[in-house]
Amino acid sequence: MRPNILFIMSDDHAANAISCYGAGLNRTPHLDRLANEGMRLDRCYVTNSICTPSRASILTGTYNHVNCVTTLDTHIDNRLPNVARHLRAAGYQTVLFGKWHLGEGAAHQPTGFDEWSVLPGQGEYFDPIMIDPSGPKVERGYATDIITDKCLDFLRRRDPAKPFFMMCHHKAPHRPFVPHPRYAGLFADEDIPVPATFDDDYANRARAASAAKMRIREDMTYEDLGLIQPEGGAEVGDVLLAEWSMRKVPDPEDVGGLKLIDRETGEAYTFNRREDLHRFKYQRYLKRYLRTIAGIDDNVGRLLDGLDAAGLAENTLVIYTSDQGFFLGEHGWFDKRFMYEESLRMPFLVRYPRGIKGGSVSRLIATNVDFAPTFLDYAGAAIPSYMQGVSLRPLFESGAGAGWQDVAYHRYWMHKDAIHNAFAHYGVRDARYKLIYWYNDPLGQAGANAGDEPPEWELFDCEKDPLELVNVADDPSYAEVFAAMLAKLDAKMAEIGDVPEHDSRTVLAARRLAGRQGA
Repeated sequence: MRPNILFIMSDDHAANAISCYGAGLNRTPHLDRLANEGMRLDRCYVTNSICTPSRASILTGTYNHVNCVTTLDTHIDNRLPNVARHLRAAGYQTVLFGKWHLGEGAAHQPTGFDEWSVLPGQGEYFDPIMIDPSGPKVERGYATDIITDKCLDFLRRRDPAKPFFMMCHHKAPHRPFVPHPRYAGLFADEDIPVPATFDDDYANRARAASAAKMRIREDMTYEDLGLIQPEGGAEVGDVLLAEWSMRKVPDPEDVGGLKLIDRETGEAYTFNRREDLHRFKYQRYLKRYLRTIAGIDDNVGRLLDGLDAAGLAENTLVIYTSDQGFFLGEHGWFDKRFMYEESLRMPFLVRYPRGIKGGSVSRLIATNVDFAPTFLDYAGAAIPSYMQGVSLRPLFESGAGAGWQDVAYHRYWMHKDAIHNAFAHYGVRDARYKLIYWYNDPLGQAGANAGDEPPEWELFDCEKDPLELVNVADDPSYAEVFAAMLAKLDAKMAEIGDVPEHDSRTVLAARRLAGRQGA
């Protein structure tokens, strides 16, 4: 009997904010249930750590240079084949509810789905507009609850003679991290642990780390932190973007005159030290984020209960993931985009009682281009030749063994975007090392922002330096590792057809000349 497939994906959910991953930030009993009754993947990586491109890779099983969805503003061409189309052709009922984020209108709306109801763009947390084939309409309630309700409604009225493929896409916990009021008391009387790297000075790293505008200290808005934005101009904070009204909470040297006010309670906050302000921002951010996660966890529980009630749990492959990782104060950052571990790693939990041993953990490498081939493998459908990923079924059911893929490839294209100032880069991650090339768009694809930063290499020994604090790319003792990882990068780019911005012979020759590489 072919399994049903329930794919649950949140937006910007860091693995460290799921309690079975062991970070100790929060409790997620329903997500932990998936891990306890199935498998947790510890090395599932995104191939482009930004929402729209990741979703395109998941849907098509291809890298972004192939599906042409490289940025937030390059939307999918829905004439392309995708996994929903293949599953529908194979006899599955196919439905999508929630966040789409791959464009709107006839050229970009979902295709391959028997039913769909999606948020336009990011969508709203409360009383969101949702679009289906009949057009837009307002749905009353909280987005995470509404999306789950739509999924449960489908389970009740599905055709029991056919298997189903359901994509449940939550907008939560995406910025501005808005929890339902029922979670207002969560973490009220406790402090969230501050990451060891919160006060990172970005020494020994590429310039991209210090240039990024993703710092909790100075780049979060009043809305992000649930605060009242005062009336006024630059004196109350810098605008997030020139044409927007949202402003960042100031980070003055002298905090004596600063007063911040809670948007819900009216409570006022003042500060004696700048460090107190920084910790206040961190706590506000993390508590709002984790309260939003609590809503996801509870709704995952509702879906699992719905499968149980319908007698479907035994024959349903359930996957929970996020469209990428997210920084929760590590290196002082929020957001994603970078190939550093917290952003690169996706949470991934999978349960299938008929084939996956409960409580199992895998440290083999998986990526989001592997999801579509996995769905098709379980459905007994052919995996088309255009898909560039591999089925994860052997990893789930037998541990895969010798010959399994040994690297994950990542490429971020949006050089120096106006809000985050993240630099363009690509690289590979294997079981121990990570090589990143900050190519910084030397070919001029970023217009006025192109070519203003010379390229740089970073190499991290993730076993000895799991926090990625020391770039050893120029360390002579890592010369052989650098060359080996460069060869892996070249091989992977050649395999998937992405065109490099570097020339390895020139790179190695320059390093030998500088004394960084052996002869």
